[in-house]
Amino acid sequence: MIAGLIFATEPAEDRPEALAATLPFGGMTLLEYQARLLIAAGASHMMVAVARVTPALLGAVNRITRRGIAVDIVRSAEEAAARAHPLASIVVIADSLVTTELAVRAIAAAQPDTLMVTTDSATPAAVERVDADHVWAGLASLTSARLAEIAEMPRDYDFQSGLLRVSVQGGAAQLMLPGSAKRAGHGVVRHPDQLASRSNAVLAALANSRVDWPDRFVFTPISRLALPQMVARGVPVWAVIAGAALFAAGGVAAMLYRHVAAGLVAIVVAIALLSTGSLLSWLRGDDQRARVQEIAIAAAAGTGALLTGLATSWDDGNATALVLALGLFAAVAIAERTAIRGPLWWGSPSAYLLVLLPFVLAGFAAVGLAVAALYALATLAAAVEILRKKA
Repeated sequence: MIAGLIFATEPAEDRPEALAATLPFGGMTLLEYQARLLIAAGASHMMVAVARVTPALLGAVNRITRRGIAVDIVRSAEEAAARAHPLASIVVIADSLVTTELAVRAIAAAQPDTLMVTTDSATPAAVERVDADHVWAGLASLTSARLAEIAEMPRDYDFQSGLLRVSVQGGAAQLMLPGSAKRAGHGVVRHPDQLASRSNAVLAALANSRVDWPDRFVFTPISRLALPQMVARGVPVWAVIAGAALFAAGGVAAMLYRHVAAGLVAIVVAIALLSTGSLLSWLRGDDQRARVQEIAIAAAAGTGALLTGLATSWDDGNATALVLALGLFAAVAIAERTAIRGPLWWGSPSAYLLVLLPFVLAGFAAVGLAVAALYALATLAAAVEILRKKA
């Protein structure tokens, strides 16, 4: 069982009336973003350690609870120890810490009583020194017993610092901060302007988390540019989905009227919008809508390939292109059912459409369908081989 403990006590720089944890970040508050990372790492209970409760903090906590997770506001170590399950692994996030999903997942997967550390004491990632060579990077995985120990200390001890000291004295293991988290701007930020800048870096890292080659080389560069602008302007996810639907519908209509190249380009644009919208939904905590958009990407790619085969067969006066499209569709459907993630070269629904597109633009749609079908068969064969070795 994983529980989260987020510290939210420090005021924002230049805004002493506000807590740093309630500053805007990525279309939400920093506290909500931290909670989002903990939920993604498997947390089923969350505690927010506070010194004072503000309306903005209550609003953020209420929005977190709508995701179906129990959230307790605690004012002391005693309250935290009383609320925490005795067998839970407590993932701690330091006050005002901006980090990435990779870093939180890494510390959540570590054995309890582990501190994430860095050797660079001059960066914002350095929260507090733990020994001569390392400083705490703001993330920890601790047992509930550590909360009980700090609860027995005098009340004038700082909760966060005291918890760190108890963990260090108890011989907590150390886990180095991932380099990708450093590059994404991992560190404590309390100034609104700096937080906005760091938000863009984290959004870019979120876009880079995609692993398929179409995402990495085609759609991720688009998302990396678009996401910060969408977040800054408060673009709703439904607007992105509506735009994708318009492009997809226009593409289908164009292909039915045998304008295959224009229609396929429109469907690729729709997939790019859905890819960015999926990331935006994830960031805002709407996992269901993100999954729906991922399914829509596959549906749009399959529709584009089938309509390409149908329109080409009409023009050519034979069923060759349609048969190739149906073969491609079947191979992709079977390969996707295996649910195996392969190396970078592996195909995906959007990958086959991107392979097909240049052939269609050049006027060789049937050849493109044949190449895409062979690509799908190679992916399927590799997936079957992996399954065979596992059996």
